[in-house]
Amino acid sequence: MFDRVMDVYKGKHIFITGGTGFMGKVLIEKLLRSCPQISAIYLLVRAKRGKEPKQRLQDFIKTPLFAALQNDPKSDELFGKLHCMEGDLMLENLNLSNDDYQLLCENVDVVFHMAANVRFDQPLKTALNLNTGGTLRCLQMASNLRNLKAFVHVSTSYCHCDQTVLEEKVYKAPHDPRRMLDLVSWMDEELIELLAPKLLQNSPNTYAYTKCLTEQLVSEYAKILPIAIARPSIVTACFKDPIPGWVDNFNGPTGLLIGAGKGVIRTMHCDPNLPTDLIPVDMAINGLILIAKELLENRPINQEPLVIHLTSGKDNQITWGDAVETGRKHFYENPFSVCLWYPGGSIKSNYILHMICVLLFHMIPAYFVDFILILTRGKPFLVRTQKRIQSGLEILQYYTVRPWYFKNEGLKRLSGKLSTKDRAEFYVDFFEIDWDKYILNSVLGARLFCVKETIDTLPKARKLLKRLYYLDMTKNFVLLALVVWFLASWSSWIIKYTELVNIF
Repeated sequence: MFDRVMDVYKGKHIFITGGTGFMGKVLIEKLLRSCPQISAIYLLVRAKRGKEPKQRLQDFIKTPLFAALQNDPKSDELFGKLHCMEGDLMLENLNLSNDDYQLLCENVDVVFHMAANVRFDQPLKTALNLNTGGTLRCLQMASNLRNLKAFVHVSTSYCHCDQTVLEEKVYKAPHDPRRMLDLVSWMDEELIELLAPKLLQNSPNTYAYTKCLTEQLVSEYAKILPIAIARPSIVTACFKDPIPGWVDNFNGPTGLLIGAGKGVIRTMHCDPNLPTDLIPVDMAINGLILIAKELLENRPINQEPLVIHLTSGKDNQITWGDAVETGRKHFYENPFSVCLWYPGGSIKSNYILHMICVLLFHMIPAYFVDFILILTRGKPFLVRTQKRIQSGLEILQYYTVRPWYFKNEGLKRLSGKLSTKDRAEFYVDFFEIDWDKYILNSVLGARLFCVKETIDTLPKARKLLKRLYYLDMTKNFVLLALVVWFLASWSSWIIKYTELVNIF
C-alpha cells in the first residue's frame, strides 16, 4: 500500500504564514521529515529584534526541534527546500517583493495561514489589524495563486464562546468583518477602546473576537478558493514527535506549570471537576496536514468551507483537577533549580476564596519582597510580576470555570481514511495519550526548553526544594503561632463582650 499522505504532498509547493511560531515550527519539521518529496516550503518572515528574516530562519532550524533532520544524511537537501520570503501581513500584498510574489503566484499549491497575535489582552485595533486584516490580505494574495488547491486557515475552538456545544460548521459573526476593518482604519484608538466592551459582547477578549470575525471573512472566500478552517483547542507540548515534551513558549498551561513550579502562582480560580481540552502540538499539526490532504484530494470550490475541530471532544479527557495534581507530583520530583518559594497552593472553585489567597499569597509577599529589595538597594520586581501574572490568570480563568464541548467527528473521519502506516505516522487518536507520562514529559520539556535547566541540575534543585519545604513549614508554624497568640490575647475581651451582649 502506498504512503498516501506522502504521495499527495509529493511535488507540492507550500506557503506558510506564522512559520516561526510554536505550531509553525512543528509543521515545517513534520513536513520535511514525513513528506520529504515536497518541492518547496515558502515562509513569510519579517525582520524582528534586529535580525533579518534569513537569520531568523537559520536560528530556528538549529534548535533541538530540528535535531533529527540535522542528523539526516540528506539534511542539506531537506533544508534547501525552505525559502524565506521577507514580508509583513500588516501591509498590502504582504509587502513581498515583485519576484517573490510572482514566484508564489506561479507555484503554490497549499497555503497554511497560521500567523496571528495570540495575546488575549491586545488592544482591539491591533488585534483586528493583524488577525482579521492580515488574513484578508493573505486571502487576497491567495486569490492570485494559479495552482492553489488548499487554503487552511488556523482559527481556535474558543472563538464562538456563546456556544455551549460547538459544531463543525461556520457561525455568523456578531459584526461584519470588513466594516470593522474599515472602522479601525480611521477611528482613534482611544475611542475604539471605549467601544470595545460593547463590540466584544459574548467574546471574553480581543483574540476570540477577532478570530470570530476572521472565520466569517474566510468563509466568504470559499466561493472562489478551496478553503478549510481548523479550530485547535489548547495547544500544548509535543506528545511524541519529534521530541516528547518539546515546547518553546510560556503560553497557556506551560506558563501555569512554570509559575506554579517556581512558587510564584499559588492559587487559581478553576473548577477542578471540569474536563480540559488539550491537544499536543504534534497531534494538532498532524491534523492540519490531513485537512490540507482532504482539500487536495476531494474539495472543489464554491462550497461551504471544510470546518474541522482539532480537539479531544470526549475522547480520553483529563479534568483540570487531575491535571494540576499530576503536574504537582512531577514538579516535586523534577523541581526547578531556581525557585522563589516552595511550590504549593491549589486551585479554588470559589472566586472569593481565590481572591483572598491572591491577596495573602501573591500580593502581600510580593510587596514584602520588593520592600526588602528597596532596603538592600536592589531593584524591586515582584509586585510588577505578580500584577502581570494576575492579569494573565484572569484572562485564562474564563476558560477554566466553564464547560466546553467541541464536536470532533471530522478529525476522526480524516484519520479513518488513512492506511495503518499513515495512521501511525500522522496520529490524531487521543486514546493513545497516557496523561501521567505526557504531563511528566511536559514538565521535563518546560524545564529544559523554556527554563534551560538540564537534567544534571536536578540534584541541586531537589536539595533546594527540601530547604524551601522546611522554610515553608517554619513560616506556617510562625503564622499559626501568631493566630493562637492573637486569639489567646483577645479571648478574655471576646468573652466579656459576649456576656455583655447576652445581658442586653
